[in-house]
Parts: sequence; structure tokens; C-alpha cells
Amino acid sequence: MTIGQGYFLVTCRLPMPYKLLFISNGHGEDNHSSHIIRSLRELAPELDIAAAPIVGQGHAYRNINVPIVSPTLTLPSGGFTYTNRLRLLNDIRAGLLTSTWRQIQAVRRYAPGCDLVFATGDVVGQCFAYLSGRPFISFTSPLSAMYEGTLKLDIVLDAVLKSPRCLALFSRDAYTAKDYQRQGFTKAQFGGIPSLDRLKPKGKDLQIDAARPMMALLPGSRTLEAMRNFKLLLDLVIEIAQMNPQVQFCAALVPDVMSALGTTAKEAGWCHHQGTLTYHPAQGESVATVRCFSDAFSDIVCRTNLVLGMAGLAVDQAMAIGKPILQIPGQGPQFTYAFAEAQERLLGLSVKTIGTEPATPAILKEAAQYAVDTIQNEAYLNACIANGQERFGPFGASYRIAKVVLDTLEKLNTAAVPSAQV
Repeated sequence: MTIGQGYFLVTCRLPMPYKLLFISNGHGEDNHSSHIIRSLRELAPELDIAAAPIVGQGHAYRNINVPIVSPTLTLPSGGFTYTNRLRLLNDIRAGLLTSTWRQIQAVRRYAPGCDLVFATGDVVGQCFAYLSGRPFISFTSPLSAMYEGTLKLDIVLDAVLKSPRCLALFSRDAYTAKDYQRQGFTKAQFGGIPSLDRLKPKGKDLQIDAARPMMALLPGSRTLEAMRNFKLLLDLVIEIAQMNPQVQFCAALVPDVMSALGTTAKEAGWCHHQGTLTYHPAQGESVATVRCFSDAFSDIVCRTNLVLGMAGLAVDQAMAIGKPILQIPGQGPQFTYAFAEAQERLLGLSVKTIGTEPATPAILKEAAQYAVDTIQNEAYLNACIANGQERFGPFGASYRIAKVVLDTLEKLNTAAVPSAQV
């Protein structure tokens, strides 16, 4: 028997080794799917699971030894063309059309042997699932009715999600599940954020003083943009440290950014020694210290008093467990003002965006003052805890979704489902 996020889950044995294909179109979507797979493996270890990541290299799958059955391609836009359609041209030059066609062919070759397809993502991922010709479950994790009060689905996605082969539809938040239901999607239900099930301290020594406040730097996961974002956050750290020397700083970095820490520090005017960055103004004592880790995200986010965020899913996770978020826009392609403003609408009062352009010295000073004031505002900090629970609770998404997947497989075993019906 396994324990999952506050309730008991019995490991089950299916009558045969069912075969599943996970399709996802984005780094965050890969992450969501990987946690669902981890829960499925706990509950039904005999499952045969493969993946087809449409954007990027599928590291979240590779890290848990899920075989990749389609070609992979890292796009210049990182998949974020909706904030600037001109980036689509760069993606096309980089081979988007050829890669997409090859991916579709790979999915259509592999899917006929699968009992079920699981698609995480927006219209692209869902269309891939539909084109597989197999029964599928949809998790539209990037979509939320909280952006504009209701979902406005295009005609293609509407048709895909209403297909008889779409056996279940999950949303990331409860509000969106209700909006789906209001729009006639009777199979819709609340899913949640799967990675929250494993977002708990791992006992990593962050080398900080428990009696002093700590702020977390989350610059994102796409290497080149994350390095630019990190340097911008280091400028913000200097401003904050000058206003309140008691504040400590920890950065949660992806391995590629961590490995380039020496170069990044030098370019930003900081000193680097064994994962710790220090800033020394000319002929002066150190003003700020940032301790950097590539293996301590859970510990950093659970311990922090405030997140300095320039990321997507990582910010969602921090907000969900009640952390206040301060955002400053960058150059993109992901974390621009348009993305930050949309995230602010999605996450509500827990998030504050300072500036409407890539952060300037004036914006950094304003953001620093907000950060220093926020960690002393007990009423606001308590409101953030309540807001996270209201928008993304209850937790247990990966197990909740995994249970529906297993129930669906059992139903498919007893009743034939049309495999090519529109």
C-alpha cells in the first residue's frame, strides 16, 4: 500500500500489461505528465508507457526512464509563439514544419499498438492525440478560464475535446472544470497540478539562517533565457540587499544554468565559488550572497518567504503552496510582460508584476522596495496561503488523474471503443 498526498492508494494489478502513450507540447506539460507517470508506476508497475514530447528534448521523461518514440526538436521560441507571432518564422526556419510532420508520422506508427493515449497541452497536443486514431484522455494544463472569466476555445480544439474518443478531460484548476461543464463538456473534471504531490522538503542543506527571511530566485528552465533572467534577478538582489541586509537569497537553477554559473557570474559582475555568488562593489565589503542549487527546488520553494520569479510552472507551484510572487519582465521569448501579466491574472493576489517592459534600474528599485515591504506584511502573506489553496487545491492531482487512467483502461478492457470515429 502506498501513501499519496494525505490519502491511501492501493497498488493495483491490471489483467494485462496495458500500453500507454503520453503526448505533450511544452516543458511544463512534460513535467505534468512525468508526475502522472510516476504515480501510475506506483499503482500499476506493469504498465508499458512511452512518450512523444512535441517541444524540446523531453528531459522530464528521460529523467524517469520513459522511452521517447518520436523525433525531438528544440525551437528558438521554446514553443512560446503566442506572445509574439513573429517568432513562428524563426521556428519554421529551424525546421518546425518538417519536425512536426515527422512527429505526426511517428505517433501514427506507434499509437495503433496502444490501449490509450494521454495528451497534456493546448490545441497542438490535443490534435496529436486525435490524429493518433486511438481513445485518449486530455489534460489541457495551459488553459484556464481564470484568465478571462471563461474559456474561448477555437473550433478545432472544441471538436477534438468533444470527440467520442476523448474519454476524459482534465483542467488544472477547479474554476476551469466548472467552466468546461457550463460549455457542455460533460467529461470535464478538476485535475490540478501533478507536481505538487511531490513538492515537499527533501532535507537539502541550504546553508541559511532559519531566523532570517529568505527569497528564492526562479529564473526559468530554458537555458539561454534563464541565464538572461538570472542576471536580471541578480541586479534585483543587489537592490534588495541594500535596503534590507537581513534578507538571504537562494536560487533554484536547472543543471545547464548551474554549469554555466562561473561565466554568468563574471558577466554580471559577481564572484563565484562552489555554487555561491557574492557581490562586492568596488573596494567594498560584500553586499549580497546568493546560494545556487540545481537539486533543491522543493527545499527552496518550501522554505522561502518570497519568490522572485521569471518562470511558468515553477511559479505556479510556489503560488499553490501559498508563497507570494514578485515578477519583473524580461526579454523573452517566454517571460515577457505579456506572459507575466497573464500569469498575474491566472494566479490572482499572490502575484505582483513590477514594470511593463524588460526591467530598467528604476523598475528594479521599485521591485526591491515591494519585496522588502511584502515579507513584513503578515496579513498579505496569510492571504496568499488561502489563495493558493482556493485556486489549486485540493492537492493529489497526479494520483487523482492516474486513478482515472487506470479506471479507463479497465473499462476499455471490457467494452470496445471506436478507434477511428470522428
